[in-house]
Amino acid sequence: MGLREDMPLLARHEGTWEGEYVHVDPEGAVLDRHRVEMTCAIVGDDGYHQTNRYTWDDGRVEVHEFPGRHLGGGRCGFDTDRLKGEFWELDESTIYLRWQYKAEGEDLRLFELIVLSEKGDTRSRVWQWIRDGVCVRRTLINERRTG
Repeated sequence: MGLREDMPLLARHEGTWEGEYVHVDPEGAVLDRHRVEMTCAIVGDDGYHQTNRYTWDDGRVEVHEFPGRHLGGGRCGFDTDRLKGEFWELDESTIYLRWQYKAEGEDLRLFELIVLSEKGDTRSRVWQWIRDGVCVRRTLINERRTG
């Protein structure tokens, strides 16, 4: 079974998304805010590819590529120079990810929920940054489909 068949919700995320990331500290104070344009695609039978383009008001731009692979059993994994992790579908609207930034070490782990709207035109995401069992940051993301 290919990725598209094994993870139908992931297939519904294919396309281009635009939105905003808001990073907050544990008390809710804003640490950073920037725009994102993201492209998600299933490649072949077992590949996934995501490109994120972040833009800040001061003109900074970062572009990151996230290739992934179908692991079977409703799971996908990714392992790049920057990060590694795994994700799977929880139900008909929610994808769950757990991952790590390699430069941050093993004691910082991130947990993300992505909830796709019923119409498939918007989604909300939240990351929890956990270091040694304590939440040190949250990232709140609202996106809309643009392509």
